[in-house]
Amino acid sequence: MSQPPGPSPAGRAPAPARPSATDRPSAADRARAGRGATPPGPRRPTDAVGASDRRHSRPASAAVYRRRRLVVLVGLLLVVGLVAALLAWVWPGFARADAAPQPAPTVTVTAEAPTPTLEPVARTGTSAFATALPDTVLDLVLRADPATEAWTPARALEAYELVYADGEGDDATTVTVVAGQWATVAEAETAAADLVAAAGEPTDTGDVEVAGERAGTYAVTPAGDGLATVTWRNGTAVLQATGPADVVTDVYAAYPL
Repeated sequence: MSQPPGPSPAGRAPAPARPSATDRPSAADRARAGRGATPPGPRRPTDAVGASDRRHSRPASAAVYRRRRLVVLVGLLLVVGLVAALLAWVWPGFARADAAPQPAPTVTVTAEAPTPTLEPVARTGTSAFATALPDTVLDLVLRADPATEAWTPARALEAYELVYADGEGDDATTVTVVAGQWATVAEAETAAADLVAAAGEPTDTGDVEVAGERAGTYAVTPAGDGLATVTWRNGTAVLQATGPADVVTDVYAAYPL
């Protein structure tokens, strides 16, 4: 039969269990205990160096994220509104009533220069002045260049009557240019003035410029039947072109003398 446990031999109480290595106070704890300090309790894993405190690390809710995005969006809208207000009312101030309208850009379209379809006739004049007169002007081609004495009474040294046309036959556009050379600028100026007076009342006058310098004058005079005459002087040379009013001024502008 088993017997109930009785008191330990010799009437001694059982010895208390020895603390384990992790429960025994360290040397530092014993030293603090000797100085009267309360030894710290057992070290928790979260008290170790480098352990993070996770008591407040719960992720933010979706409502918090929505509120944050709304605040950022409102801030951006305010910034854009302020910038737009500055541009409209301060600078450049296009919304102000006194703001000058911006000019529309100017578009310039340059048409291609017309090209002749005929071959010019052989030249008859051989002087330096005669050979300086052009074979073509725009789409008009030289068809004749005989010498003329029409300006001899006005003391012209030489003169030529040049006929330019853009084709053959009566339907071709024709412009006649009489060109003369004088010995001095004064004589050429007098001859040009007499030619302008004989042509009639000019509708347009101005200066002839060469390389930015004034070299003479020009005058446009109606000649009836849709024709016009342009008389101009360039130094000692005087020229007079007669032809359709909508063509002869272009011939004058393109003529090299």
